[in-house]
Amino acid sequence: MFILSLTYVKPNDEADRHMEPHMAWVKEGYAKGWFLASGRKVPRTGGVILAIGERAAIEAYVAADPFTLHGIAEYDITELAVTTAVEGLEILKG
Repeated sequence: MFILSLTYVKPNDEADRHMEPHMAWVKEGYAKGWFLASGRKVPRTGGVILAIGERAAIEAYVAADPFTLHGIAEYDITELAVTTAVEGLEILKG
Protein backbone atom coordinates (compact mmCIF):
# COMPACT_ATOMS: atom_id res chain seq x y z
CA MET A 1 0.00 0.00 0.00
CA PHE A 2 1.11 3.55 -0.67
CA ILE A 3 0.24 6.89 0.86
CA LEU A 4 0.48 9.53 -1.87
CA SER A 5 0.73 12.87 -0.10
CA LEU A 6 0.66 15.84 -2.42
CA THR A 7 1.53 19.34 -1.31
CA TYR A 8 0.65 22.42 -3.31
CA VAL A 9 3.67 24.46 -4.34
CA LYS A 10 1.51 27.06 -6.10
CA PRO A 11 -1.50 29.02 -4.80
CA ASN A 12 -4.93 27.37 -4.51
CA ASP A 13 -6.34 29.51 -7.34
CA GLU A 14 -3.74 27.98 -9.67
CA ALA A 15 -4.63 24.49 -8.39
CA ASP A 16 -8.29 25.28 -9.08
CA ARG A 17 -7.45 26.01 -12.73
CA HIS A 18 -6.09 22.46 -13.10
CA MET A 19 -8.59 20.70 -10.83
CA GLU A 20 -10.80 19.26 -13.59
CA PRO A 21 -7.98 17.38 -15.39
CA HIS A 22 -6.50 16.35 -12.02
CA MET A 23 -9.85 14.88 -10.95
CA ALA A 24 -10.14 13.02 -14.27
CA TRP A 25 -6.68 11.58 -13.50
CA VAL A 26 -7.88 10.59 -10.00
CA LYS A 27 -10.98 8.88 -11.42
CA GLU A 28 -8.78 6.95 -13.85
CA GLY A 29 -6.65 5.79 -10.90
CA TYR A 30 -9.81 4.39 -9.30
CA ALA A 31 -10.83 2.73 -12.58
CA LYS A 32 -7.42 1.02 -12.75
CA GLY A 33 -8.04 -0.40 -9.27
CA TRP A 34 -5.05 1.45 -7.80
CA PHE A 35 -6.76 4.13 -5.71
CA LEU A 36 -8.75 3.19 -2.61
CA ALA A 37 -9.48 6.57 -1.01
CA SER A 38 -8.58 10.21 -1.61
CA GLY A 39 -9.32 13.70 -0.40
CA ARG A 40 -8.09 17.19 0.44
CA LYS A 41 -5.84 18.00 3.36
CA VAL A 42 -7.36 20.27 6.01
CA PRO A 43 -6.35 23.05 5.84
CA ARG A 44 -6.25 22.93 2.03
CA THR A 45 -2.53 22.55 1.37
CA GLY A 46 -2.79 19.54 -0.92
CA GLY A 47 -4.31 16.08 -0.73
CA VAL A 48 -3.80 12.43 0.10
CA ILE A 49 -4.46 9.29 -1.93
CA LEU A 50 -4.35 5.74 -0.56
CA ALA A 51 -3.16 3.43 -3.33
CA ILE A 52 -2.21 -0.17 -3.99
CA GLY A 53 -0.20 -1.70 -6.81
CA GLU A 54 3.38 -1.88 -8.02
CA ARG A 55 5.59 1.01 -6.91
CA ALA A 56 7.07 1.66 -10.37
CA ALA A 57 3.59 1.85 -11.93
CA ILE A 58 2.32 4.16 -9.15
CA GLU A 59 5.37 6.43 -9.52
CA ALA A 60 4.90 6.62 -13.29
CA TYR A 61 1.22 7.39 -12.84
CA VAL A 62 1.97 10.16 -10.31
CA ALA A 63 4.40 11.67 -12.83
CA ALA A 64 1.48 11.92 -15.30
CA ASP A 65 -0.84 13.79 -12.90
CA PRO A 66 -1.70 17.21 -14.38
CA PHE A 67 -0.77 18.72 -11.01
CA THR A 68 2.72 17.25 -11.43
CA LEU A 69 3.00 18.19 -15.11
CA HIS A 70 2.05 21.82 -14.42
CA GLY A 71 4.15 22.18 -11.27
CA ILE A 72 1.08 22.67 -9.05
CA ALA A 73 1.98 20.02 -6.46
CA GLU A 74 4.81 17.78 -5.35
CA TYR A 75 4.22 14.20 -4.22
CA ASP A 76 5.69 12.28 -1.33
CA ILE A 77 5.15 8.54 -1.80
CA THR A 78 5.30 6.43 1.36
CA GLU A 79 5.08 2.66 1.16
CA LEU A 80 3.26 1.06 4.07
CA ALA A 81 3.29 -2.65 4.92
CA VAL A 82 -0.15 -3.00 6.50
CA THR A 83 -0.23 -5.92 8.93
CA THR A 84 -3.56 -5.30 10.66
CA ALA A 85 -6.82 -3.89 9.31
CA VAL A 86 -10.47 -3.84 10.37
CA GLU A 87 -12.84 -6.29 8.74
CA GLY A 88 -13.61 -5.20 5.19
CA LEU A 89 -10.25 -3.49 4.64
CA GLU A 90 -8.15 -6.62 4.14
CA ILE A 91 -7.28 -5.33 0.65
CA LEU A 92 -4.82 -2.97 2.37
CA LYS A 93 -2.68 -5.89 3.50
CA GLY A 94 0.06 -6.65 0.99
